[in-house]
Amino acid sequence: MTLDSLLLTPRRIHLIGAGGAGIFPLAQILHGQGHILQGSDNNPGDTVDAQKKMGVTVYIGHKAEQINGAELIIYSAAIPQDNPELAQARRLGIPIFERAEVLSWLSKQYADCICLAGAHGKTSTTALLSQILITSGLDPTCVIGGRLPLIDGNGRAGASAILAIEACEYKDTFLRLSPDIAVILNVDADHLEYFGDLNGVIRSFNRFAENAARLIIANGDDPNTAAALQGVRTEILTFGFGGKNDYTAANIQMAEPTRQQFDLVFRGQTLANITLNVPGRHNILNTLAASAAALAIGVTPEQLAGAIPGFGGAGRRFEILGKVRGITIADDYAHHPAELAATLKVAAEMGYGRVWAVFQPFTFSRTAHFLDDFAQSLKIPEKAVLSAIMGGRETNTYGIHTRDLAEKIPGAVWFETFEEIASYVMANAQSGDLVITLGCGDVYKCAKMMLKL
Repeated sequence: MTLDSLLLTPRRIHLIGAGGAGIFPLAQILHGQGHILQGSDNNPGDTVDAQKKMGVTVYIGHKAEQINGAELIIYSAAIPQDNPELAQARRLGIPIFERAEVLSWLSKQYADCICLAGAHGKTSTTALLSQILITSGLDPTCVIGGRLPLIDGNGRAGASAILAIEACEYKDTFLRLSPDIAVILNVDADHLEYFGDLNGVIRSFNRFAENAARLIIANGDDPNTAAALQGVRTEILTFGFGGKNDYTAANIQMAEPTRQQFDLVFRGQTLANITLNVPGRHNILNTLAASAAALAIGVTPEQLAGAIPGFGGAGRRFEILGKVRGITIADDYAHHPAELAATLKVAAEMGYGRVWAVFQPFTFSRTAHFLDDFAQSLKIPEKAVLSAIMGGRETNTYGIHTRDLAEKIPGAVWFETFEEIASYVMANAQSGDLVITLGCGDVYKCAKMMLKL
């Protein structure tokens, strides 16, 4: 059976890996379209709790009998093929689709499909674009890699012909999408266990750009993005700080540590004065990209100026979680050296007493490939505290350990458990300090432990 025949009428759908950031937005969209959902995941967490509040039954652990009654199985790419629920579905002849196949189908259902890609910043930019479109009354469907507070989740089913979707390059997943408008925020070396080297990443982004039907919006300041656009014939609009870009920011002012103002300029013409309530020059770039995409499908400059101030960032993107004894606890998804450096440089400029970086390395391959780069980024804060590497989908064939990274960072310490980290940090941090947990795994749980302590 095809996804057309399966998803155009309400079905009972079982989601394997329901707690993952990739499945959650699909769950919200499918739930909004009237499908009956259930699912399973190995670990409890915020995403599982959110789905339970939606009325979705989520089992902890994977067992064959849990798929009983399901008419369709959707699973995360992180789920192994010998998963007992997948095996049972094959025995019963229940249709099975991987998440990327569903996203591919979804991208073909909308006349204005905006796919936002990049090594860094795609979740924040997709969240901001979604906020602009929703606030402007365009009722989009959205697929976001992080939580957008406006919708209290990662996805929504809208009634219009607009889809804003985060396009991930991992294993060329974004090449399955059908963008009308493709946004390229930047191109950088990552996922090298798959791409091999930076040239492999550039080739993949070139194919992504060639898939754009109408328009490409690209970072005009980034040489790697320029390389990826070689030979592409689709219309290109650029954004960046350089004067040759189509969209740029002028008269940038830092009004407060987390509030910036600038003029949005298109080919020399000022369109609007923008107030942005998230810090960092990289977020100005993200805002230029989101603004260009929104304007391309009919949002007015006045609507942009009205919508953007209400955006306070996506979940786990420099998210301030609270204060304890004068110590500010924050959390961020940064998991690549460039992302760590950008986040920690912003933190260093915000006027806190000391900055504590609590970093959870994710995957053995990334840690091994970028060991020296991670060390350089983690020298920015006054204090670096490291957890064990979260292997994710990998086994440690690299022989890499957290201590190898800690040895390259003066004064760094590392611990095996979040409980040890939380106790150490809260025993040594002082009033006025900022403690920020960093990583794309479950290090946010450590931040919550510190709040409780």
